[in-house]
Amino acid sequence: MPVQSADLVCLQCGTIASRTGAQICRRCGLRFGEAPPTFARLATCPICYRTTDEDGRIPSLGQPGRRLDINAHVDEHERHPVGDDAWLETLRDHDRIRIGRWSAPYDLVRRYLVTGVVDAGRNRLAQHNSIVMAMTQIQKWGRDPHILGDQEEWHAAREAVEQLMDRYHAVDVRRRFAG
Repeated sequence: MPVQSADLVCLQCGTIASRTGAQICRRCGLRFGEAPPTFARLATCPICYRTTDEDGRIPSLGQPGRRLDINAHVDEHERHPVGDDAWLETLRDHDRIRIGRWSAPYDLVRRYLVTGVVDAGRNRLAQHNSIVMAMTQIQKWGRDPHILGDQEEWHAAREAVEQLMDRYHAVDVRRRFAG
């Protein structure tokens, strides 16, 4: 039986075989193409932050019913972007992003734009500045909430984040109507 390229990917960590005859992943020890054990830490997409299912695959974004390994899923984002990352990079200043007169951690803001969840990760503490507070408030109460005791700074930061969200996700609309 010929070896397919999908068989040369570790479904636990996403490592691609270094040669055609390889059978076992050097990184985690699992056979290429074999479903990971139930206790395994699964691969996560660095673009959309989705974690693979128990079989080590993610449903295809472009072909319903097809399941892809993490590397094929990442490649699929070329045709199915989550937002305008090229534009977002123009707002980047090292590991931070400038939004209006505020700045916040770039990775945290991008994760929020993609997932709608304010999460600094298991082992990191989010900086509670105006932008992070605005993202948290939008997540909790939606756009343009009426908050008793609202501060002008928080209201202005929410407006800046909402404008950023609209611009970042506008790429999806432009691509749909361009083709």
